[in-house]
Amino acid sequence: MPGAVKLTTIELAKEAMKFSAGHFTIFSATERERLHGHNFSVQAHFTGELDDNGMMGDYKLYKRLLLAQCEALDEYLLLPGRSPHLRLRDQGEHIIAEFAGEQLQFPRRDVLVLPIRNVTVEELAGLICARLIDEAELPRKAPIHQLTVKVSSGPGQLGTATWRRKP
Repeated sequence: MPGAVKLTTIELAKEAMKFSAGHFTIFSATERERLHGHNFSVQAHFTGELDDNGMMGDYKLYKRLLLAQCEALDEYLLLPGRSPHLRLRDQGEHIIAEFAGEQLQFPRRDVLVLPIRNVTVEELAGLICARLIDEAELPRKAPIHQLTVKVSSGPGQLGTATWRRKP
């Protein structure tokens, strides 16, 4: 087709693209899961145009950026900073999480408060996708048209987020 853009996709799902983290999902103003953890795995699909050399960007850059996102989340208790049901207070060496009348106290050094509403695979996928686009400035560094990030908390359970370049 004349004028059509031919796109290709690179999919990365390396064994090292993972992080271990504690969390609890909040279901409502009065119901949450117990504190537990997962070994989360991360995948990304980069879609764009091939260059004159038959490549769609630098694999090493894509891998390095994804691994950095996994490392940044690894071995923390993840708390949602934008939850309408959870109030977080910084008390020096501790973070106090108040939920439905209970107070949970965590060592500050073990906690990451994330700019999300809930610690779910959907929100984590969106967070990693946004960080790759906004903080790592991936669209400026690579000829991508679309980025899809998937985060899994176990076999058969994953969340997906997609960014598309505006035409």
